[in-house]
Amino acid sequence: MRVTSPRTSAARARRVSIASEIDAQTQLGEVYVTSLIRSQLRLALGVAVALAVTLGGLPVVFTLVPAFRRATVLGVPLPWILLTVVAFAEIIALGWAYVRRAERNEDDFSDLLEGR
Repeated sequence: MRVTSPRTSAARARRVSIASEIDAQTQLGEVYVTSLIRSQLRLALGVAVALAVTLGGLPVVFTLVPAFRRATVLGVPLPWILLTVVAFAEIIALGWAYVRRAERNEDDFSDLLEGR
């Protein structure tokens, strides 16, 4: 016995890619792009907050703990070391981490577009 559908001429659901949704600027495409933008913004705000808390907290530490202001390391005042060497190392590390995570976000978005 063979079973067939009486609606053989019915239109089949066509599969639409996410990339075409974005190109056509549909609401679904807008949702995907907005999601990418939000994830990148959340990442940028997180890095900015981390930098502000650590570098912005140094003056508070120097004010609350006067011994840090007077401390020296190899004859160099500790505040100078923290505000130069440590601050630049932190900025470089946060920049590296930001770029790496931003590229991962974009790769995830590309994988989503390609349907992987």
